[in-house]
Parts: sequence; structure tokens; C-alpha cells
Amino acid sequence: MRYTVSIEIARPRARVAALLADPVHLPAWLRGLVLHEPLDGPHGQVGTRSRVVLRTGRQEMEAVETITRREPADLCLTTEDGVVRFEREIVADGMWSAARERLTEAGPDRTLWVSENEYRFGSAPMRWLAPVMRGAFRRQSLLHMQDFAAFAERGTDVRDTGG
Repeated sequence: MRYTVSIEIARPRARVAALLADPVHLPAWLRGLVLHEPLDGPHGQVGTRSRVVLRTGRQEMEAVETITRREPADLCLTTEDGVVRFEREIVADGMWSAARERLTEAGPDRTLWVSENEYRFGSAPMRWLAPVMRGAFRRQSLLHMQDFAAFAERGTDVRDTGG
């Protein structure tokens, strides 16, 4: 299953990249985050694996996230083509996911965040349900991006809004 979501954020690209890269801010915008801890390597660096625990309602999901790309290494700098890229893979019981994030300037003090997402499921029932669930996965990804935009633009913390 694959889908792409995007959002425009009223902040400069360097600021957006810095906020996304700083683990201190994750609980403020990543709805349902219980834990995000590096297992090896520094947070957010290529090759670093982290244990991630997310809660939705009464269900908890534990996964291992691996950073597979970070370009440039200092996300606040600019690449030749002006795009900041970071990518990660997430592996959980019966699921593999990849997210490819792109940050580009969308105008003065505006950033376009495009997120390409891919999911693969191990169990036959999940593989059959994936096409039906595509919309729910897409909405969840967009909700995380909207939560981040509210945090970056206005300082809104999902923990204060019941998230």
C-alpha cells in the first residue's frame, strides 16, 4: 500500500527541519507517542535504530525505526536542489513501513512538507484489508502532519488538546 500526503507550514524550511529533527518536540505533536528511544546511535542520524511505542485508544504498538536517509546531514542546511530529505523504515510485528519526507521552500517563510508512505503487511488478512484501510492510514498520516504544523506555527501541543 502506498500513498502521499502533503501540507504547507507557515514557517521557514530551516525552522521546520530543526523542529522535526529534535526529539524533545516529538511528544508535543506526535499524537499517541508513548516512547521514542534510540537503541543504538544518536537520535535521527542515518543508521540509528530507535524503539517506538505508540498508543491508539487501548491499543499499543511497538516498533523499531531505522533512519535510512538524512540529507543534508545538518537538516537546517540546504542541498543543491534546495530539498531537505529524511527517510525512515519502521518494522513492527507483521508490518514494514517506509516514509520518505521532503521539505522544500514554498515561499517566504513557508515550507511544503511532502510525505511518501509505503506499507507492507505479513499476514494475509492485513494484506487483504490494506486497500480498504488505505484511507485510514492516509488520514492518520495527515493528522500527524497537521498536528506538527499547529505545533510549529502556534505552539499547539497535542497533549493539551486531548491527543
